[in-house]
Amino acid sequence: MEATRTLKLRIKDKHAKAMLAMARDVNQVWNFCNETQFRSLKRYCNRPKLWLSGFDLQKLTNGFSKCEGVSIGSATQQQVCEEFATRLKQFKRQCLNWRVSDCKSPRYSLGWVPFKARALTYKNGQVRFNGINIGLWDSYGLSKYELKAGSFNEDSRGRWYLNVAVKVQIEEKRMPDGASVLGIDLGLKSLATYCSGGKFEPKQWYRESEAALSIAQRARKKRRVKAIHAKIANQRKDAIHKETSALVKKHAAIFVGNVNAKALAQTTMAKSVLDAAWTTFRTQLKYKAIRQCVVFAEVNEAFSTQTCSCCGAIPPSSPKGRAGLGIRQWTCSDCAAVHDRDTNAARNIARLGLQALAEGISGV
Repeated sequence: MEATRTLKLRIKDKHAKAMLAMARDVNQVWNFCNETQFRSLKRYCNRPKLWLSGFDLQKLTNGFSKCEGVSIGSATQQQVCEEFATRLKQFKRQCLNWRVSDCKSPRYSLGWVPFKARALTYKNGQVRFNGINIGLWDSYGLSKYELKAGSFNEDSRGRWYLNVAVKVQIEEKRMPDGASVLGIDLGLKSLATYCSGGKFEPKQWYRESEAALSIAQRARKKRRVKAIHAKIANQRKDAIHKETSALVKKHAAIFVGNVNAKALAQTTMAKSVLDAAWTTFRTQLKYKAIRQCVVFAEVNEAFSTQTCSCCGAIPPSSPKGRAGLGIRQWTCSDCAAVHDRDTNAARNIARLGLQALAEGISGV
């Protein structure tokens, strides 16, 4: 069984100048597509509105890569047109955001250079792209994989990375003895609470670095601010990777509540919600579960906190609404069972996941 995996490798800094030149040409193609699409939707008396496809945009930009001073090839140019048409359809807008190439502008667009599979080759620890041999730190051993489409991306500190899709083999394996079903309730103080009673309580990465970050911001040390943000992101990613890998190896089925992180990030709890990284946690669990042939699904967690996991009732004693947010333990008035708030919710999520699995849910 095969699956697609995306590998991310850092490019050596000496190639940054060449990559920036390609990114400027990519931005030029993107902005041309944006302007052309916007003009085609203007109201004229004798002209209908046109929604341009990627193929239409490729014809309009044909020959751009052969112009003097242009550093991208036709494959990259075509990929930019396809990506623009895809995002235009996805967001259903007449005009997308313009890409800014001036690094001194507050609206600067981080570098992005997409490519098709045929445009990239690997040899002797380097990738050859657009006639340039690009050195990188090959921590995955790219010689073992067949390279597909991908992109080069710049981060906020000016470092460049190669993101490339590859095909990997998934071997069905026997689950270890004791493998069980896991229900997960996501929270802020504890990022994840499990139906077994365990909790995943990592450090509050942003809160710990907030003082140093505020000092650097007041001193207007932009490079230091970017470095602190990168450190926070790396700490968060490392802790979540270790936890999700351990969970997938121990359990045969994993069910997570579908809490709306995007909506909560627009409330007064935004800082804590973003620091908890619920979406990152669920995304990692999902692709790792697929790779390990583990059942994974997100279930509706409505009333999971109020419902007693023992008798299935919603008793008057259960915590309800904003007034009940401070209640961490409660006793069911129907069956006298004593519950930890988050553990009870995780058990209900596991039960709902098994019910949905028995009924047959798509994607599981």
